[in-house]
Amino acid sequence: MWKFYAVLSAVFAAATAILAKIGVKGISGNLATAIRTCVVLFMAWGIVLLSGQLKELKELSKRNVLFLVLSGIATGLSWIFYFKALQTGDVSKVAPIDKLSVAIAIGLSFVILKEPMDLKVIIGGLLIVSGTIVIIL
Repeated sequence: MWKFYAVLSAVFAAATAILAKIGVKGISGNLATAIRTCVVLFMAWGIVLLSGQLKELKELSKRNVLFLVLSGIATGLSWIFYFKALQTGDVSKVAPIDKLSVAIAIGLSFVILKEPMDLKVIIGGLLIVSGTIVIIL
């Protein structure tokens, strides 16, 4: 099932790039990020409320909160820089560079999380990096 969700994530990420490029025209990337963040905030809390998961709040540990806050900061910075890039760059170049995050995440998952690394994952990561270099040049 995770593969299905990952494909949906990719489809919506692609839609995000196109819709964001259209939406950011004539306004600052910071304002665009703030508007998008509000939408995500309402959607996420709506899902939590409708699914009855609000009760899980009391199960949060300090470690959960710390790393989720740090993840939120990283997400916010990513979105801010993404919109700044979209303001002046082509989606066909900005999006692939942004997707270098996949190769970076693979490397960090190996180093920090001690996840296993097999030849397929290494080759896939290198192909992502190679493809991005081709697009940049």
